[in-house]
Amino acid sequence: MSLVVAVVGPTATGKSDLGIALALALGGEVVNTDAMQLYRGMDIGTAKVPVDERRGVRHHLLDVLEPSQDATVADYQQRARATLTDLDARGARAVAVGGSGLYVRALLDHMEFPGTDPDLRARLEERVEQEGSRSLHAELAAADPVAADGIGPRNARRVVRALEVIALTGRPYSASLPQHVYEVPAVQIGLDCNRPTLDARVEGRVDRMWAAGLVAEVEGLLARGLGRTASRAVGYAEVAALLRGELTEQEARAATTAGTRRLARKQMGWFGRDPRVHWLDAQDPDLVDRALDLVARADAGTLGPATDDPAPRRSLGS
Repeated sequence: MSLVVAVVGPTATGKSDLGIALALALGGEVVNTDAMQLYRGMDIGTAKVPVDERRGVRHHLLDVLEPSQDATVADYQQRARATLTDLDARGARAVAVGGSGLYVRALLDHMEFPGTDPDLRARLEERVEQEGSRSLHAELAAADPVAADGIGPRNARRVVRALEVIALTGRPYSASLPQHVYEVPAVQIGLDCNRPTLDARVEGRVDRMWAAGLVAEVEGLLARGLGRTASRAVGYAEVAALLRGELTEQEARAATTAGTRRLARKQMGWFGRDPRVHWLDAQDPDLVDRALDLVARADAGTLGPATDDPAPRRSLGS
C-alpha cells in the first residue's frame, strides 16, 4: 500500500485546499477525517468544500450519516479502512484531510474499541445532568490522570465514555488509546500559523458562514432532527440557541467565533503532541511544493523524524 498522505492541524489553516492540490499532483483521492463532515446537510458550518470547488478530485466519507445519527470512531475506522483498501486496489493515492484527531488516529494507528453498556452509560449521563461534567471529570482524574489530562472537563461525552470503559474493563481508559505507531503506513503534514493570523482566519470564516446561510442551514437541520453529536458541533449549537431565542444574533456569532478558536487550540494540542507530524507554515507561498517534497522523501525512505525538521512549527500562543 502506498503511504497515506494525511493533512492535519487546526481548523481554518487551509487543509482542504492543500489536500485537493496534493491529490491532483499525486493521482490521489481525498479521504475525510473530519467527524462533522460525515453528516449530510452539515455543509456551511463544517466548511465542507462544495462539489464544484473540488477540482474534479473524488472525496470519500462525506455525507455518509444522517444528522440524527451519532458518529462513532469504531464505525468510522471500518468505513475508512475499507476505503483505503479500495483506493489501493485502484492504484489511487489516499490523501486524508481533516482535523478530528481521534479519527485520524483511527485511520492510521492501532486503536482498540472496548464495548459499551447502555445502562451504565445512561447512569453516568444522568450524573452529568445532576452533578455537572466537572464532578465526573474529577472522578476520572483520580482513576486515570493520563486520560483526564487529555479530556477537557467540559467534554461530558468523552468523560462519560472514559468512565464507562474503566468500569467495563477494569483498566485505565488511556490504555485503550492509540500509541504513536502507524498500523497504516503514512506521512502526516501539519499546517500551522501564528495565533493572530489564525484568529483572523477564524473570524473571516465565521463571517463567510453567516453570509452563506448558516442560520437557514441549521433551521432546516433542526426540522429534520439533530442527534446529540451533530447538535453539539461548533456553530450549530450556537445557532440553535439563537433560534430558540436564548442568544441574539450578535451573541451567537461571537460565541461561534470563540468556540472555533477554542477548537483550534484543542486541535493544535492534539496534533502537537504527535511527534510524527511534519509541520509547514500555512502561509508559505510554496506550501504545495514543500508538502510534495515531504511526500517524495517519505516515499523514498529518506524523510527523517519530524523532530529533525529544520523549521520547527510556531506555537499558537506566539
